[in-house]
Amino acid sequence: MKRILKALLVAVWFMVLCSPIMGLHVNPDHSISFLWERLVALGIGIFFASLAWDWYFSRVQTSAVRLQMPRAVSDTLALFRQKKTRGALLAGLLAFLVAIPFLPVLGNIYQISILISALIYVMLALGLNIVVGLAGQLVLGYAAFYAIGAYTYALLTTYFGFGFWICLPIGGIMTILFGLALGFPVLRLRGDYLAIVTLGFGEIVRLILLNWVGITGGSHGISNIPKPGFFGMELSLQSNTIYLYYLCLAAVIVTILTISRLKNSRVGLALQALREDEIASEAMGINLTRVKLMAFALSSAWAGFAGVFFAAKTSFVNPASFTFMESAMMLSMVVLGGMGSITGVTLGALILILVPEYLRAFADYRMLLFGATMVIMMIFRPQGLITGERRKYHITALEGREEQA
Repeated sequence: MKRILKALLVAVWFMVLCSPIMGLHVNPDHSISFLWERLVALGIGIFFASLAWDWYFSRVQTSAVRLQMPRAVSDTLALFRQKKTRGALLAGLLAFLVAIPFLPVLGNIYQISILISALIYVMLALGLNIVVGLAGQLVLGYAAFYAIGAYTYALLTTYFGFGFWICLPIGGIMTILFGLALGFPVLRLRGDYLAIVTLGFGEIVRLILLNWVGITGGSHGISNIPKPGFFGMELSLQSNTIYLYYLCLAAVIVTILTISRLKNSRVGLALQALREDEIASEAMGINLTRVKLMAFALSSAWAGFAGVFFAAKTSFVNPASFTFMESAMMLSMVVLGGMGSITGVTLGALILILVPEYLRAFADYRMLLFGATMVIMMIFRPQGLITGERRKYHITALEGREEQA
């Protein structure tokens, strides 16, 4: 009886909470219609779902059953950990991505523009994964470096006439300098304190861009930013979109290869040791100052590159594009995909950008579906879609001795 009352209370609470979204409809004549049938259907569904949820958790508490994902999903995710299977899948995926502009359904400007945005966020998520996933440093102001890269390209092309290929490395260098400037004061901070400082840094950068009207244009931003040309030739909108898509795809491939090499290098191992235990890593002789600064510098560089691509894509930048919500979204990509996992973070970025975009047909419900999916994901897979792999060592000599014994 208690379970039924509890499920009924949850259903009523959901109906009240969702009534402004699902229960009201504004007609063309500005009158309001009450859609009671939607709320009743929602309440019935939540009632039975709550009963099933309560029964499942009571079963977990009284037995040794653990919360697990369905076996089919776990087996599918396990394929990404096998080198042969992963190599074949990646080769097929790369061929598909290269062919997208020539496909009949996906080859239009709208679809390619969405994919460009997704690739830019893949770069951002992979860059943030260096400092959050590998080094274990919580950063909440990553959008600031994204903004610095975008405004660097906008200012240099608008006021000085620099080309895209000159602005791209300059954008990375500028964000590296700002990353080092942020890294020095926070060397001794960790956890929540580091998160608060980086959050403040992100807001400071946004407010400077908002109030420095003479240079940045303030809230109006900078418009009519030149798009990248092809060896000096001006391209049509369709051709320029395809060209920028291939540039972003190449940049993502370079990013994945570079961070993969970094992860398995001495610097990458030092970053992972810093993440596991800062005191122990210092006792083992790791220079924490150098490692932390390197993490901030490398991470901020990719945000700068992504910012340049963003400004080149939109031809317009303003401070509203670089709020805290952008930083939170980037951090969500890393957490959802699996901190420290390159494949997982890439998949997490694609999911968080493409799924909401393609759910626009369900405009009234897409945020509800999206939020419910995220909650379920965090319950059944809190470590992310694909966890970061750890190196495994097998001492064959000792195994041989044990067999002889």
